[in-house]
Amino acid sequence: MGKEMTSRPNTGKKSTGKKTTGRNSTWDILQEHGISRRSFLQFCTVTTAAMGLPATLVPKVVEALENQPRIPVIWMHGLECTCCSESFIRSSHPLVQDVILNMISLDYDDTLQAAAGHQVEEIRKKLIEEHAGEYVLAVEGNAPTKDGGVYCTVAGETFLSQLKETAEKARFVIAWGSCASNGCVQAAQPNPTGAKPVRKLITGKPIINVPGCPPIAEVMTGVLTYILTFDRLPELDRSGRPKMFYKHRIHDKCYRRPFFDAGRFVESWDDEGARNGWCLFKMGCRGPTTYNSCSTFKWNNGVSFPIGSGHGCIGCSEAGFWDNDSFYNRLADIPLPGVQSGAETVGKIVAAAAGIGVAAHLASFGVKAARKKKSAATALEEA
Repeated sequence: MGKEMTSRPNTGKKSTGKKTTGRNSTWDILQEHGISRRSFLQFCTVTTAAMGLPATLVPKVVEALENQPRIPVIWMHGLECTCCSESFIRSSHPLVQDVILNMISLDYDDTLQAAAGHQVEEIRKKLIEEHAGEYVLAVEGNAPTKDGGVYCTVAGETFLSQLKETAEKARFVIAWGSCASNGCVQAAQPNPTGAKPVRKLITGKPIINVPGCPPIAEVMTGVLTYILTFDRLPELDRSGRPKMFYKHRIHDKCYRRPFFDAGRFVESWDDEGARNGWCLFKMGCRGPTTYNSCSTFKWNNGVSFPIGSGHGCIGCSEAGFWDNDSFYNRLADIPLPGVQSGAETVGKIVAAAAGIGVAAHLASFGVKAARKKKSAATALEEA
């Protein structure tokens, strides 16, 4: 199952249905927002399915969101564009927009909170001391390391020093987006500021990477729901990503996959193949090497995703995607059959292979017939 985390002090047990902290549960907050019990149960059901869990675990999700105190979160921003936050607040399954934020107790976020200046940093330091070993550190963006990290400075301190200070007493760390997970554009060559992702700066803490530029909103909320429900990190792949959302390649579930298998590719933008929705592999699509849930969850309330809108996947959830020579050059190292051929050529190859098979069968039949004839002649001579 999931990865074990360090124990969380003073949170009590959820089996009694009573909370031992002063923080409300998700259900408490949703009730205050006027959310009905029916909508709450629908949310739990959809979220369980989104996490790839069986329907038998819906009651466990309901119990956790009813009784578990919300997760205290310190959300920090380094070198980034804030697109992860923009994505997160637009989660849509099935509650409206920012209500989903009530799964967590977002106690510090220098982008969303009302406080400003030195008051913000006082809040962060107070949270570190009052919730030591209990809070989650969510990091959006990465940190520059060259020249002591001066290229990202907050309230007179480098983001690098603030990140290490906050991570020291965190229960675990979530790296939101490709900037925090892989480095993204800031760490692309020549990387003048020496930007590094969270995993290369923080040690001794469980870290979960949720890459994407930005990550899908429902993936972000799904990760938090899993942690709240099971009190542990989900199972991670070798890149530290939750398998429940990054287990499959976009190519595996892409609706254009049948055209790939048939050898039908878009050769230039707005050609006949493009108008007919053929495979975008030759136009540089990174779907065959990119692990993400875009083709399943899609974007903008499940309306579409880049490939559905006629643009190939650029592989934003994979490390080093900004250092590709071009987003529009076909992947040259994918050893898949038929990718160099059109449908007509593929058809000829299949027909030729079938012809060779028929010829081989006839040759074998002829050899057997000749052997039988020879055996019969030998028997007559002996008689």
